[in-house]
Amino acid sequence: MTGIENAVELLRDRRVAVLTGAGISTDSGIPAYRGAGARTRANPMTIQTYLADEAARRRYWLGGHLGWLAFTAPDPNEGHLALARMERAGTVNGIVTQNVDGLHLRAGSTRVVEIHGTMHRTLCLDCGQVFDRRAIAEQLETLNPWVRKPENIELNPDGDVTPESTEGFVIPPCTVCGGMLKPEVVFFGEFVPPARFRTAESVVNAADALLVAGTSLTVNSGIRIIERARRRGIPLVIVNREPTRADAWADVVISGGTSPVLSALADALA
Repeated sequence: MTGIENAVELLRDRRVAVLTGAGISTDSGIPAYRGAGARTRANPMTIQTYLADEAARRRYWLGGHLGWLAFTAPDPNEGHLALARMERAGTVNGIVTQNVDGLHLRAGSTRVVEIHGTMHRTLCLDCGQVFDRRAIAEQLETLNPWVRKPENIELNPDGDVTPESTEGFVIPPCTVCGGMLKPEVVFFGEFVPPARFRTAESVVNAADALLVAGTSLTVNSGIRIIERARRRGIPLVIVNREPTRADAWADVVISGGTSPVLSALADALA
């Protein structure tokens, strides 16, 4: 039997929780952090740097704005659509994603926990007000009318680019209290909010199997989800082009792209 056939046999007639990472979005044109073709970053933004360094915040917001249209333009791919089909068929009971691109929701999945947050919302760190990112983008362009989206930019995995200069750039303040804004994403060095992780756990606790797709499981939040599934003794299926930290624990490992594999699983489990 092939890996897909083994996975189908294992997942059939079970409620399946899904954990996804950047690898599921590469077919939509969003680069991954790791693996073949990944665009590595020498100095990713940390929460400590963001809070302490105004110049770093300017670079982050300018780069984030320049990458905004490129980041929001990609459409869901066959992998996202396959998982949405499996939810409608009653196979998938929920998705926990490490991605911040919102593509699972755009594909039609409704039970999605964005464990690392989303680039589509912005949070005030002082008063807690949440804003639509589009509104912040409009304010940013009003404050910085010289900002334009360059052609052929190199997009980073979290939807920003590396600007050449931030001279004269003004960061929009919170319109409620004038406080510091931050995209509603979990930065390096920052913890996943406990309530959000409990929601992710509830997806796994309500499932009879866990399907992992498009993540090397390098980030600890993903491993924590795997550990919850292991404690319950439910079957584990992993789909990824590269080896992962949890391959030794999996019942089935499929080395391949998420789009064709998830589409095949959706067809077989329908």
